[in-house]
Amino acid sequence: MENACDAVCRDVDVLLESAIDQLELDPLDVDYARNQLMELLDIRQFSSSRALDRTGEMDVSSALVALVGDALEAGLVPEDDVASFADRVLNVLSPSPALVTAYFEQIEREDSSIDAMNWLYDLCAANGSVHRKQLETNPHFESHGLVVTINTAKPEFKNMKKAAAGNAGAGGYPQCVICHENEGFAGAGGAGKRTLRTIPVELGGKDWFWQFSPYGYFYQHGICVNAQHTPMKVDKETMGNLLDFVDRFPGYFIGCNAALARIGGSILAHDHYQGGGQLLPMHTARVLRAYRVDGYEDVTLEVLDWPGSAVRVVSRLRSEVLEVSELLRAAWAVYENDAFHIHPYDESGARQSSLSPSVIVTDRGYEMSLIFRNNAVSDEYPDGIFHAHPQYYPVKQEPIGLIEAQGLFILPGRLVGQLAVLEEALVRGDDTVSQEIAEFAPQWEELVETLEERDRDTVRAAIREELGSVCYRILENTSVFPTKEDLENFVRSVEGIEVEKL
Repeated sequence: MENACDAVCRDVDVLLESAIDQLELDPLDVDYARNQLMELLDIRQFSSSRALDRTGEMDVSSALVALVGDALEAGLVPEDDVASFADRVLNVLSPSPALVTAYFEQIEREDSSIDAMNWLYDLCAANGSVHRKQLETNPHFESHGLVVTINTAKPEFKNMKKAAAGNAGAGGYPQCVICHENEGFAGAGGAGKRTLRTIPVELGGKDWFWQFSPYGYFYQHGICVNAQHTPMKVDKETMGNLLDFVDRFPGYFIGCNAALARIGGSILAHDHYQGGGQLLPMHTARVLRAYRVDGYEDVTLEVLDWPGSAVRVVSRLRSEVLEVSELLRAAWAVYENDAFHIHPYDESGARQSSLSPSVIVTDRGYEMSLIFRNNAVSDEYPDGIFHAHPQYYPVKQEPIGLIEAQGLFILPGRLVGQLAVLEEALVRGDDTVSQEIAEFAPQWEELVETLEERDRDTVRAAIREELGSVCYRILENTSVFPTKEDLENFVRSVEGIEVEKL
């Protein structure tokens, strides 16, 4: 009968073979890696299992789970150290950052940049820095022209000041959670970022880097980060950088948050963009009005049929996309309209208006989407006039950033349990909402009004439709212009842009 230590040795060899297949572990490094793992396990003897019959290929994650389980049983790993131990094991087996870059650039040269991104994503999923399996199990559905997900891996930040504080490094090392110095950083405890791997990217002649997000809001979701710890901004250089990115990675989209509190994400201290290998709903939104822009050879300006205030600038000529987009950005930055509660600066002089730009490459050329954002507050809406209204807070209270503004909602993991309670109450035929889910009273009332049957499948479908409806209305809350005609009037008022309806 196999004892616990023999089982650990067997697990190590299986893990090493899996790492050769999935983590680019060179067979010449197997003995070296085994010795490193023996040191982590604090074992001095090793009974090799290479001659044992294999029952089949095992992925790295499964092999690691087996190793951790047997190491716990053998008393080689304390229960409170499992996350750190697993991270250290995977770091031993993962290629170094320099090797990752070399492999990436070789694949890019020999195949394509997107093939290289696919390789990097698979590597990061195998070494645990991307939680792909959790992403695949998150609730995910389409409703009201939007994609709605419930992300069980991502923490919920209702208080954005607290979130920003949590993402800051207080001048320490690293300075913030997305600085390049996080690559391989053990941290104060837990899993750390030992297995984080990045690749260098040049944007606008400056050094940036790409990394995949551990939270994975969508397929191959990642961030492109300035190599220097410098604050976020949105200007002409920003949009030029986005165009540089899609020139190198034409199968990706890339965009930038509005770089303002409450509407621009939680990490404003470090300039970065978000993108990935999946188009978001706004990228394919229907065009409400299309204009030709006089003075430009090949530019179409489109007002989108979208709940937020958004336009799309399309051209095969990169320079013209950039010029027209910058004219719109500059005009919006100073636009003021008392009737719409739009003021470019608050009473202290801080900027309130900005854009969320996002670009893709299609058969039509470059398509630069521009979402007009404003973070003004009022007595009625202290969290933001153009923020989700309070009746929707049970579903979504966090700021609406770039990804959600483009139609992919990331709802908090707590909803899994709360919606299960809501579903059971409706299936039972309850007449009133219980105290346990009292905050969902507005959604309850809408569901009760529309539900004719209360069998489980019907109720579950209705809840999803209600979530989609709430998300759509939240995007309407973020719209800075009350109507599309008001948005068109703004576009026509921009100095330097003369439009003719197509």
